[in-house]
Amino acid sequence: MSELEDKYADIRPYNDDEVAASLARLINDNAFIDVIAKYNLPRFISAMPFIARTLVRSQLRKKWGKFTSVEDVQNEVAKYLDKLIKRTTSKVTFSGLDKLDSQQAYLFISNHRDIVLDPALVNWGLYQHKMKTVRIAIGDNLLQIPYITELMRLNKSFIVKRSAKAPKEMLKALTQLSSYIYDSLTAGNSIWIAQKEGRAKDGFDQTDPALLKMLQLNGRKQKKEFGEYIKELKIVPVSISYQYEPCAISKAKELYHKQQHGEYVKSEGEDIASIVEGFSSAKGHVHLAFGQPVESGCDDADELAQTIDKHIVESFYLHPGNYIAGGCKQAVIDEPDTATFEQRLALVPEELKPLVLAMYAKPFQRKTEITNKVCEQSH
Repeated sequence: MSELEDKYADIRPYNDDEVAASLARLINDNAFIDVIAKYNLPRFISAMPFIARTLVRSQLRKKWGKFTSVEDVQNEVAKYLDKLIKRTTSKVTFSGLDKLDSQQAYLFISNHRDIVLDPALVNWGLYQHKMKTVRIAIGDNLLQIPYITELMRLNKSFIVKRSAKAPKEMLKALTQLSSYIYDSLTAGNSIWIAQKEGRAKDGFDQTDPALLKMLQLNGRKQKKEFGEYIKELKIVPVSISYQYEPCAISKAKELYHKQQHGEYVKSEGEDIASIVEGFSSAKGHVHLAFGQPVESGCDDADELAQTIDKHIVESFYLHPGNYIAGGCKQAVIDEPDTATFEQRLALVPEELKPLVLAMYAKPFQRKTEITNKVCEQSH
């Protein structure tokens, strides 16, 4: 397909016929090879770039030389994810997936706690249930490094142009995104997108109506009512809940800095550091609750946002730390869980403790408000 015919060339993931060239670019990228060496080779070898790069390149050529399709890449990612889950979680559980149609494409909208792990774990659940993995929406702020762009587009990610600032340019980018999502779903490809731009650093999961208005841009072009068009998209809310909040201390630092100085400007490479920390840190038990496609409560963007939020809050799996931080200790029967949570809290700098506790308490407080259930035994 020529670029002229391919109206999504600048934002879509790679197709099968682009995989080999992308892998070749990665193998030839010294910055990428150095990162692989740093995390996979003994320090004394990775400290010698010439030897380390030669070793890593020959390994990757051997491993990746036979990859010719996006599915080959997905199967490799699944192997890596399996290792990561075994190494950094106590277990990953799912609910609601068995009630979805494995032949249907869905638009999964989830809360957002970790840059890469959230969609990766959604994919892991789908993969386990023999369903097609999703195309993933990622902000162009993550694509400042060439090898990250390659990795993301190889792994079925499409680009949300957040850096577009002029109103005309923004509208054009959002209209393209809206029709890309619709066309993907129509062609049988599920989509994952976070409920708002950026992670919920304070534990408050809330859908941004602007995201839902973007989805409707294509519906407006088709002259369809908001509610009617939204039903076509088969929106499935997903609630992701980590026993140990990924990057809790760095999220709290950012919030603290904002409180003290009014704004926070990310340093170069900070997003990449968050991705690595999210991957490598212990997460305990992770639960993903998949809802049913939204059929009612979707007549305008605000109403739909509230409907999605209600599902995400109600189905959020509360871990011991959520109960403890919410002041409901009697719900936590397992004493080792309590001890582990308190040990983790002891490692948090004193000025950040209230922010980290609030991060864990928020889901408990909101769930209590919605269900009107007072603190009760549940574990």
